[in-house]
Amino acid sequence: MPGSHSDDGALDDYRVTSPVEIQALLQQLLDARTLVTLSGPSGDTYITLMWSADPVRKILSFSAEDGDARLQSLLETGEIVAVAYLDSIKLQFDLDGVMEVHGGSEHTLNARYPLALFRFQRRLAFRVKPFSVKTPMARFRHPAMPDMQLSLRILDISLSGIALFLPENVPMITAGVKIGLCQLDLDDDTHLDVTCVIHHVTAIHPESHGTRLGCELIDLDCSDRTLQSYINQTQKRRQALANEAR
Repeated sequence: MPGSHSDDGALDDYRVTSPVEIQALLQQLLDARTLVTLSGPSGDTYITLMWSADPVRKILSFSAEDGDARLQSLLETGEIVAVAYLDSIKLQFDLDGVMEVHGGSEHTLNARYPLALFRFQRRLAFRVKPFSVKTPMARFRHPAMPDMQLSLRILDISLSGIALFLPENVPMITAGVKIGLCQLDLDDDTHLDVTCVIHHVTAIHPESHGTRLGCELIDLDCSDRTLQSYINQTQKRRQALANEAR
């Protein structure tokens, strides 16, 4: 967590302390309406939206639900870390002075404006767009509707994550959801059973009629080279076609 990172010189390259840069990154979270995960030292989590980032009053505000047991448990820890994703960038910062604010029908969380945050490159592995005559698909049951079997098109894939296309006529899947059993059918010879967590939900251009789900692959068997081989072969084929087109 950033609280412990602040004493670790190895992470100095990832620390952002410029007020201008901090505000710019927070503004991106606001503009994209990116979900923010608040977490505590015991594993308590709460997913919310940032409503405002005021560098003058030095206050951040987040949405909250009155009486939510998860939130109350998190607040009792006194140590809260905020994590959010801007596509391939992970932002992480401590939330200090967190307090609930009741104002009529609105219920918010206020915290002190961060003096520093950490900006990490999230994708540690090369990511490619699938290249196959047969469209690569991810198949799993809708987490909120177990009777609904989904087959979603894979937009891109790496050793650490995948992006899926969710058509607008399919019930939304929210960030933070874990898909315990997901089958990836990458081509006729490459099939994988994986577990994934949806980290961010992003609107694509209106003509696409759908949403992009950014997912992290977890608990992968490091000894299984199937995915690595698929990614390598895909990249080689794309490079070969690019050379032919020159």
